[in-house]
Amino acid sequence: MRKARGSEDQEIRIYNRLAMLRAERGWSRRDLAEVTGVNYQTIGYLERGDYNPSLELVFRICGCFGLPVEAVFSPRPFPRLTGDALTSGDSPDAAGTHVISASPEENTP
Repeated sequence: MRKARGSEDQEIRIYNRLAMLRAERGWSRRDLAEVTGVNYQTIGYLERGDYNPSLELVFRICGCFGLPVEAVFSPRPFPRLTGDALTSGDSPDAAGTHVISASPEENTP
């Protein structure tokens, strides 16, 4: 894993939502690898957190999904999308992330 320049002891991990985004679109690792110009194994390394992408690769990946960088990559873990999170109402969770209820009646202002 890449380390921050001048920081020999501290590893920086970049979290991502690649597996979830691929699944939503029905894409395989090979599909995403082809459109981003990398080996399919690189996509696997990224998804597992074994490799931090270059800034260039981050922009290529985000462009494929049509999403901003912060929707795909983060220096902090993304909150899990569990049944509890989806049904907890329209309120911020412990991480400050806004959670929308799965029930349409609860989401009306």
